[in-house]
Amino acid sequence: MKKKTAILFAVLLVVFGLSSCAKATAPKAGSAKAGDMLSLLPSESKGVLVIDIHRIMQTDASAKAIAENKNKAKYDEFVQTSGVDPQKDVFYFVGAVLGDFGQKEMDGVGLVNLKYEKEKLLALLQKERGELTIEEYSGYTIYKAAATGEKKPVSGVFLDESNILFGTDAAVRKVIDVQQKKADNVWKSESLSPLLKGMNTAAMVWGGLSIPPDAMKQASSQNPMLGAFSDIRSIILSFDYKDKNVLAEIKAMSPDEAKNKQMADALNGFRALGAGAAAKEPQLGELLNKIEIGSASDHVKISANIPEALIQSLSQKMKVTKPQEEQEQD
Repeated sequence: MKKKTAILFAVLLVVFGLSSCAKATAPKAGSAKAGDMLSLLPSESKGVLVIDIHRIMQTDASAKAIAENKNKAKYDEFVQTSGVDPQKDVFYFVGAVLGDFGQKEMDGVGLVNLKYEKEKLLALLQKERGELTIEEYSGYTIYKAAATGEKKPVSGVFLDESNILFGTDAAVRKVIDVQQKKADNVWKSESLSPLLKGMNTAAMVWGGLSIPPDAMKQASSQNPMLGAFSDIRSIILSFDYKDKNVLAEIKAMSPDEAKNKQMADALNGFRALGAGAAAKEPQLGELLNKIEIGSASDHVKISANIPEALIQSLSQKMKVTKPQEEQEQD
C-alpha cells in the first residue's frame, strides 16, 4: 500500500510540474529563457527578433570593443547614472512588429530583460526626453514620451522587476493584455508559430518575418528586378559567434522551386558585381568569398562563416577612410 501511495505521489508531482511548465512563467533576469520572453509577445505579431545580449556581452570581442572604445568614459558615466551595466545586467531583448504591411508605419514593441533600478532609469529618461506623461492601463503605469517628427510617440512600462516594455502605445497595451492572459501570445499565431519551430533558437540573434503574398507581389510589380522574389512567404535569420567566427544564415521561404533558383542566381549575380571592387580591395574579395548562396524546393539560403579578424580589419579600414567629421560623431 505504501508503495502504491508513493508511486501515486510521484505521478502527481510530475503532472503538476508539467502543468506549471505549460504556463507563461515570469522571465526573471539571469534565469529567463528566450521562450519565456517570446510568450509575452502578441499573436498579432508579424515578425519577431530575439537577441541574447548577455551571451554577446560575454564574448572577448565585446569586452575588447568596450574597453578600447574612445567613448569609454561616456559608457562608464551611463553605468553610473543608470545603474545598469550592459556587460553584466542586461540579458535578453525581444521585439515584434505588428499590423498590416500596407500601413505607413507599423506598430512595434520591444521587451528588455535586465536587472535595474527604476528610479535611476526614470530620472535618466526624463533628462533625455523631457517630462513624461502618465496613463494607467490594467494596473500598469504607462510612461509616454513626446513624439519626434512624424513618428508615433513611444510608450514604456516597467512590467516587473526584471522586464521593461517599450514601443508604440497600441503594441505596448497588447503585451500587457498577453501578460494578464487576456489575449493570446505569439505561439498561437497561425503564420509565425510554424516559423518559430524552424528557427535557430540556439544562436545569439535569431528571428523571422511572415510576409503576406500580396505584399511581395506588389513590391515586385513596382520593380521588375524583383520579379523572382514575388513568391517569398517568410524570412528567417540567425547570427551567431563561435571559435572567433561570425556565423550568419538567412532563409527566404518560397513554395516555387524554379523561382527559388532564379532568386539564388540573381543574388549570386549581385555578389559577382562586387568582384570589380574586390580586385582593388582584397579583404572585400575575401569577405565575398565567405558568402554562399543556394536554393532548394522551398527556400533560398544565404550563409556565411566570417572570421572575426577579417571583420575587424575591414572595420579599421572603414575608420581610416571615413571623413573626420563622421568619426567624431561615432
